[in-house]
Amino acid sequence: MMNEFEMSDLGLMHFFLGIEVKQSSILDRFKMKDCNAIFTPVECGLKLRRNDEGKKINATLYKQMVGSLMYLTSTRPDIMHGVSLISRYIENPTESHLLAAKRILRYLRGTVDFGIFYKRGVKENLFGFCDSNYAGDVDDQKSTSGFVFIMSSGAISWSSKKQQIVTLSTTEAEFISAATCSCQVIWLRRLLEMLQCQQQGPTKVFCDNVSAIKILKNPVLHGRSKHIDIRYHFLRDLCNDGTVDLLFCRSEDQVADIMTKPLKQAAFVKLRGLLGVCSVDQTFT
Repeated sequence: MMNEFEMSDLGLMHFFLGIEVKQSSILDRFKMKDCNAIFTPVECGLKLRRNDEGKKINATLYKQMVGSLMYLTSTRPDIMHGVSLISRYIENPTESHLLAAKRILRYLRGTVDFGIFYKRGVKENLFGFCDSNYAGDVDDQKSTSGFVFIMSSGAISWSSKKQQIVTLSTTEAEFISAATCSCQVIWLRRLLEMLQCQQQGPTKVFCDNVSAIKILKNPVLHGRSKHIDIRYHFLRDLCNDGTVDLLFCRSEDQVADIMTKPLKQAAFVKLRGLLGVCSVDQTFT
């Protein structure tokens, strides 16, 4: 980066916008350095509730834990969904929420040397995946949107976020997820152009819902989609002008699945590898 742009390495951050920053090991801070490691950050099938009957815990400690994990998601997309999930309960946390947060720390204990590996010489074409977990929130029945963008051999942008509205079908949830993903496409393409890496042709975005793709490409189906908020239909314009190309992929190859729901170990490890997340030892093999 320094060969192409005028910039300096100032070392670790100490102050940012008037805020003092002190960096330390997250496992040491929360006394989890010697905990038992596990293989996935979220238990498969986990359902958390906002107002459960569990014992109340120290809200300040919980907020500190969630905040530290949110900082870590900037380099660890494999914990993005778990952190997004536990961050929904910072107002009134209970023991079940704390156990879910500690599970993420236990996962980090076993993957301390993991990170995203970008291989040299790989084609620099940008492509993405978008997915949703229909009505995944048990409190308000809202779906979770997730997307991942990959360039070279690893992920460069990712998100896991609860949708703002209650959707009426899996197709609508997938369509909204794709529309949110397309906003990121526009921003990434402009950013890459500034970094002298302009993308040629449309950016491919993979979706595992055939109905959402058909609604996008076939205006005749408008009767089935007229309840979808009009602001999400700009995705059709992006496809028509050659900015985005929404394509089908099999559910087992849907990388964004790791951003929307808890997965079994085998599926999680597979998708984590497709994100480019691996241990230091694996980068030399």
